[in-house]
Amino acid sequence: MNGPLARISRITDARTRRISSYDRTGANMDCVTVPPGGTHVVAEIAGSGCITHMWFTMWSEVDTLIRSHCLLRIYWDGADEPSVEAPIGEFFGNAWGENYLFSSLPLVCGPRDGRAMTSYWPMAFRQGARVEVVNQSEATLDRLYFYVDYEEREVAADEGYFHAQYRQELTNSHAPDGEGDAMPPVIPNQSDAGNYVFLDAAGQGHYVGVNLYVESPTPLWYGEGDDMFRIDGEEYPYSLHGTGTEDYFNTAWSPEYEFQHPYFGLARVPGREPGLAEGWTKRDYHFWWLGRTHCYRFHMEDPVRFRSSLRASLEHGHANTLSLMLRSVAYWYQSAPVAAGSVIPPVAERQPMPPIIDQDIHHWRDTWMKQNPGDAWGNNWRTKS
Repeated sequence: MNGPLARISRITDARTRRISSYDRTGANMDCVTVPPGGTHVVAEIAGSGCITHMWFTMWSEVDTLIRSHCLLRIYWDGADEPSVEAPIGEFFGNAWGENYLFSSLPLVCGPRDGRAMTSYWPMAFRQGARVEVVNQSEATLDRLYFYVDYEEREVAADEGYFHAQYRQELTNSHAPDGEGDAMPPVIPNQSDAGNYVFLDAAGQGHYVGVNLYVESPTPLWYGEGDDMFRIDGEEYPYSLHGTGTEDYFNTAWSPEYEFQHPYFGLARVPGREPGLAEGWTKRDYHFWWLGRTHCYRFHMEDPVRFRSSLRASLEHGHANTLSLMLRSVAYWYQSAPVAAGSVIPPVAERQPMPPIIDQDIHHWRDTWMKQNPGDAWGNNWRTKS
């Protein structure tokens, strides 16, 4: 039997334990406070075992972006560097400091309003585990509630260590004439050199998925870029080369609606689709992808295995022609605990990009009209291309 329920019937010699933020006095203040710049050790566990479930919720009276301003760090077997390091909201599946519902098999942001952050990733350890929340905000984390459920047990030789890596990048267009139409077929790309890299890992293990957060300043389709998995330092062509971003995320034809499957989907879309005017077709509108999109894909049945290294990446537009703000958290297991492997930018550099509003578009149109006198409608570029 395979699948997520494969092990549930097995009787295991283990003891189940929990560390939580319950009020030790017996009252009802079941949370802790973390000052600006402070670190709270959520769990310090000795010996061998496996974390089976984590749940967090938090609140700041001042900082509305607190979940993006706090880091989740997890250390295995007494290591000096964390194997898991990411903004806590982005780790669990809510980015940009927003609160929205997200439902998958290993990660959930549940009611109310996505504020209940839950993980079911199994996280085995052999010589101890430490879970921390680091408040990098200038404001106090007024309330931090948590559960960490785990088993005290022996760990099998083939159980890997869980890792998570956060990355972000404001990409630039690699096209000779700028973004152009964002999908110029004349530009070939037989390399991952200019791609957005969402995982760069060394050692033996297997990759199990990613949360990808896209901020697009253009209404054009952001997802024409291929996924590329460079396994064990191989040269092009790579073992796994896909056909487009939406295809990697198990969707098709530039989706613009929310869809949540246990293994893949879109948990957040811009939500700017206008009603269709009489006589117009869907092709006449191109506003669906301006703004913020959250895509996810978890390889629960089809992990990507590597012996010495894995470089996983996406083109940003075909041949990397689009300028986008991309953020991601990649998840994988390794035979030994290693550092998460990416340098997380300071809070000031992790701020969400401001949303595009009508005044922005007006200023773009005004600039076009000044450069192209007489083109009040602003679409003479069609005849010039």
